[in-house]
Amino acid sequence: MADPPALAGVEHRYHDLSTGVRAHVAHAGPEDASPLVLLHGFPQHWYCWRKVIPLLSADFRILAMDTRGLGWSGLAGDYRKARIADDAVALLDALGIERAGLAGHDWGGWAGFLAVLRAPGRWTGYVAAGVAHPWQPPMRTLRALPRLAYQPPLAAPLVGPRLVPRIVPLFHRAGWGDRSTYDEDAVEVFAAAYREPERARAGSRYYRDFLTHEVLGPATGGFTGTRLEVPTRLLFGTRDPLGRGMAEGLERHGDDARTELLDDCGHFVPEERAVDVAATIREVCA
Repeated sequence: MADPPALAGVEHRYHDLSTGVRAHVAHAGPEDASPLVLLHGFPQHWYCWRKVIPLLSADFRILAMDTRGLGWSGLAGDYRKARIADDAVALLDALGIERAGLAGHDWGGWAGFLAVLRAPGRWTGYVAAGVAHPWQPPMRTLRALPRLAYQPPLAAPLVGPRLVPRIVPLFHRAGWGDRSTYDEDAVEVFAAAYREPERARAGSRYYRDFLTHEVLGPATGGFTGTRLEVPTRLLFGTRDPLGRGMAEGLERHGDDARTELLDDCGHFVPEERAVDVAATIREVCA
């Protein structure tokens, strides 16, 4: 693959994690500042945070990690989101960091919820964006199924990897609420990475592993009784194709947890509302 895209103030490093993954991480900010881990979603990589990083790099030690199999991180045999949560904790271990702030978008947002639920002592706060929270009532999940109909084709063993590189531009065009923020050059940066056959297969596996191993958790109330122990915010666009109902009710699952709706914002919150994302991270993760 070509080198990761350049961004002022960012240094690209690779870390061998105890989970067996060689993680590519975009580092920015002072080494002695409060650490902050950023997890991207599909169909993107660390570059989805390109507008957020400059807003925070003076005050945070930013670690924007490409999740396993995507971007410039190493491939893996297991793409369940719990494994991505394990990778995030393993990154802290590899760098000798006891606690950090955490933010995640899309699949990175789902993995972030798992990370703070499974290892709350490692995180100072959590900001999720553009993702449903895990405590979905069964009827709400059923009503959302038509909007999730794209997932089985992407998950299919032969069809999915062929679809992945083709749908990257379509996902971005469909998911942007504020069209003035649409960045054709950035979308091409994402699409180029997924044209690599191994990255396309990994992208497909994200959906296959979810549908075959993970979906029953939220669909059957598998998170009932779990609570968020760290301050948590879910930033969700009112024009996100997932539907704002998937973001409702978070405040019932943590003492300091709530959803904040962003007017005229679509799915790609870090690009559309970078200032709001950065401000929320400062509030929750400092």
